[in-house]
Amino acid sequence: MRVRPAAESDLPVLLDMMEDFNRHEQIAWERGPGEAPLRALIRGPELGLVCLAERGDAALGYAIVTWGFDLEWSGRDAFLTELYVRPDRRGEGLGARLLDEALALARDRGARAIHLVVRHDNAGARRIYERAGFAAVPRTLMTRRLA
Repeated sequence: MRVRPAAESDLPVLLDMMEDFNRHEQIAWERGPGEAPLRALIRGPELGLVCLAERGDAALGYAIVTWGFDLEWSGRDAFLTELYVRPDRRGEGLGARLLDEALALARDRGARAIHLVVRHDNAGARRIYERAGFAAVPRTLMTRRLA
């Protein structure tokens, strides 16, 4: 498996996988409105990065990391917003390898910490994250839409 930064030419395959990811996570997301922000992220390394995992010509999954800045972490931090492996390729260790690659890319770009949100009922994903050193912090993530 090879992991590389995604290019705009990868948009169709990424959008296909994102539809499956969001359906599985029960997130209201639509391909049409979702394309422009994905394109902006691919074009804007100052925003974050999109990692595409592939073997040969076959896309296996993707990871999305976005940047933040926090004094608690002494500067740049990151948020792993999505980690996805195609259903027919799960159970092969690809998720852990993709996560390792995404963490290395974030570290190489100056991130000093990385955060994520995982559903409580997603035991498989939680195991991958815990094995990779992620731990729950004694805080509750709260969100308010601004637009």
